[in-house]
Amino acid sequence: MHRFGTDFWSALDTLADTCEIIIERPKGTAHPKYPNFIYKVDYGYLKDTSSMDGAGIDVWVGTNGKKIDAIMCVLDLIKKDSEIKILIGCTEEEKAIIYETHNETPYMKGIMIRR
Repeated sequence: MHRFGTDFWSALDTLADTCEIIIERPKGTAHPKYPNFIYKVDYGYLKDTSSMDGAGIDVWVGTNGKKIDAIMCVLDLIKKDSEIKILIGCTEEEKAIIYETHNETPYMKGIMIRR
């Protein structure tokens, strides 16, 4: 019998519970390379993890608790890479903002997978 992702979400919970969340770009701050881009949701990474770009696994942290409720799978045509970004405690409004953030240019596209 298939578990339809149950084990995946459980593993993400374990990862997030055992790694410190570092918010390096708080809501309202500008992107360091693109000053016109302002973060509308806290953005950071899980300390002591690694992703495709060699940095920590990215997280968006919302205002609705600590539950992982979705991930974004993102493809960047300029960097020619892909990553997942974990959404933690995001409201529906925050999820919409994050989705739009990853789909507002022709060079980056993402899909949201909900828990």
